[in-house]
Amino acid sequence: MKKTQPQASQATQADMPAAALIDARIAELGDWRGEMLAQLRAVVLAADDEVVEEWKWSVPVWSRDGILCTGEVYKAAVKMTFPKGASLDDPKGLFNASLEGNARRAIDFHEGARIDKTGLKALIRAAIAANQAAVQARQSKARSKSAKA
Repeated sequence: MKKTQPQASQATQADMPAAALIDARIAELGDWRGEMLAQLRAVVLAADDEVVEEWKWSVPVWSRDGILCTGEVYKAAVKMTFPKGASLDDPKGLFNASLEGNARRAIDFHEGARIDKTGLKALIRAAIAANQAAVQARQSKARSKSAKA
């Protein structure tokens, strides 16, 4: 799949807040992909009040204690990639792409696809829990190293 790139220059992007860049990306698409990205964004933000929007690698990124997922736009799909997806429980079977790796998992949304909002929120919350567990493990390891010193 070929990814379509936003039109804003790198210099302009550096000066804009992530939310504005994501708004611009949605608006510039002007088709079903923009609508899908907007709907997915709303679900991610509704999953947890502390989710942070970022703009990295010319795509929307949603984080809380680490990256939760990205929102990539291709010609035939809008893809949500979860960097730690392979370790997440996916009881609704939402992951349908990047299934072969040991870390990442993704969901491809094609034109006319229905979003399982409940399932997607649960997946976002599972990603948050995984990130928080990793943070706690790092902090615990750091505390034990400093206690031994």
